[in-house]
Amino acid sequence: MLSRGVEVDPIVLQIVEGTLHSIEAEVEAAIERTARSPMIRDQHDYRAGIHDRRCRKLTGRSYSAMVQPVARDFPLATMREGDVFYHNDVYLSEGSIGHLPDLTTTVPVFDRGEAVAFVQAFGHHDDIGGMVPGSMPAHATSHFQEGLLVPPIRLFSAGRRNEDVYRVIVRNSRTPESFAGDLDSEVAACQMGARRLGKLFERYGREVVEACFDALIQRCADTFRREILPKIPDGDYEFEDYIEHDGVDPPRLHVLHLKMSKNADKIVCDLAGTGPQALGPINHAGDYSDGLFLRKWMACILRNLADTPERAEQLDINEGICDVLELKFPPKGTLVTPVFPAPTNARSFLILRLLGVFAGCLAQAVGGRMPADQETIRYWGVHGVDASGRWYLLREVLGGGSGGRFYADGSDAIHIVPNSKNLPAEFAETRFPVLIEKLALATDSGGPGKRRGGLGYDKQIRLLRDAYFVSTADRSLLGTYGVAGGEAGLPYQATIDGGTPLPGLNDDVPIKAGSLLRLRTTGGGGWGDPFLREPELVLQDVLRGLVSVESAERDYGVIIKDGQVAELRRAKRERPFFDRGPGYAELAARSR
Repeated sequence: MLSRGVEVDPIVLQIVEGTLHSIEAEVEAAIERTARSPMIRDQHDYRAGIHDRRCRKLTGRSYSAMVQPVARDFPLATMREGDVFYHNDVYLSEGSIGHLPDLTTTVPVFDRGEAVAFVQAFGHHDDIGGMVPGSMPAHATSHFQEGLLVPPIRLFSAGRRNEDVYRVIVRNSRTPESFAGDLDSEVAACQMGARRLGKLFERYGREVVEACFDALIQRCADTFRREILPKIPDGDYEFEDYIEHDGVDPPRLHVLHLKMSKNADKIVCDLAGTGPQALGPINHAGDYSDGLFLRKWMACILRNLADTPERAEQLDINEGICDVLELKFPPKGTLVTPVFPAPTNARSFLILRLLGVFAGCLAQAVGGRMPADQETIRYWGVHGVDASGRWYLLREVLGGGSGGRFYADGSDAIHIVPNSKNLPAEFAETRFPVLIEKLALATDSGGPGKRRGGLGYDKQIRLLRDAYFVSTADRSLLGTYGVAGGEAGLPYQATIDGGTPLPGLNDDVPIKAGSLLRLRTTGGGGWGDPFLREPELVLQDVLRGLVSVESAERDYGVIIKDGQVAELRRAKRERPFFDRGPGYAELAARSR
């Protein structure tokens, strides 16, 4: 194999590829072992990435930020061994940072005195200031209300930490001890990764290693062109989906529109028709660098078209995917092209909708052989004062059910962040004044279908002291859409003592000691007409507590008595290709 005129030995290429993956995994493992905050150490809401000197992402095991903002402000020729760069500025991150709690550490790798690559990590920190604990104010109308903005800076210069800057950053967090521990953990892990990567250059030489980098990136583009693009008929396809609430205006449909044009060599996605930027924090500044960051996020959807699920797992996504997938943006002033200082802390809603509208276009193109929709991230938390008089902040990211697929049901209680997980109940109870009374799958939350949507969480928390509840969640009115006749999944719901459901976006809702906070996260959409689901599978779902007897009859036409299928009531009917659930009609009427 030739790259840059250099013959790439396939065995050396495999060694280089394996080394990159092992370094990335080792960096993440080091952070997990040494970080302080529950969000990072226990929930794994962070990612590592390796990039070459041209800022191209080389690894595809997880999703990471980008090096471009660092290289833009600090040319490679000015970098020195021992330098460490740091930033979280959404609008100066080239679209790779979505909200201020995500702070990014970048360590350059040197070969013979020149910067030749980068090891980077970014994690969701518990708090970086702003108007509410957790730095994700639901009612923010300005980016300045969301926390401390750190543009790309040199936090370490030739091995010496800038103590003044360090003190300023840590001082702005409501959780300074754990924040400082996380920061130190990420820096040390990236420095370790940079040393490992430097050994690769020492062993094989810069010319060979960079030729291998080129080959890995080209192989990614070639693989998707060869295995995935031929499965999508050439043509134009359109779809749109909606965010239901921006935290400021009354709930309505905030439109994300996508037109997908497919030809033999490329997919072009145009976001023209997307709604105006919101007053509240659901905007995402994704248009910088031609959407380079978002394209790598979107590419994971294409893996659903692989020949087998096992093959899909093998398809790494590095910078090469950007030769296959192009993203076009409308002019400034929309949800995807907000103007500074529009707030962005709930940008996860828009990123998930982007994956959903891309999947919706692909579903039309391939006759429905794509998963139904999912909403697998939302943030909740409580804060208050514990029995010792110390202020605390309990924050957690909770997943949900994934969409049903043409060949299988959706997965239950998954998290879109790679390797992420819920906060262990035992840990929460020993550190915070709460009791986790229930953590289970939410019965009936998965969208009915021939292949049922995965179930969300049913989590019930007893507050032992007065506290305040915060939440950043979408899909509390709109369910995740079903595909090919499948029905929408149940939306998110938060209640206190069984009262009226709270909005998905809220700040500092008071909760009295002894109250029960119940969270039901979204189920995935269903795939295929539920009346086509095998009765024995419906019975099995009922016996396992995944589907209620009432839902079995109402949604699947299966009457169950005494633990047996007693009767089928399945009149012939037509189902829509996409089903958005009952909340859509109500919000559409409001929006009109």
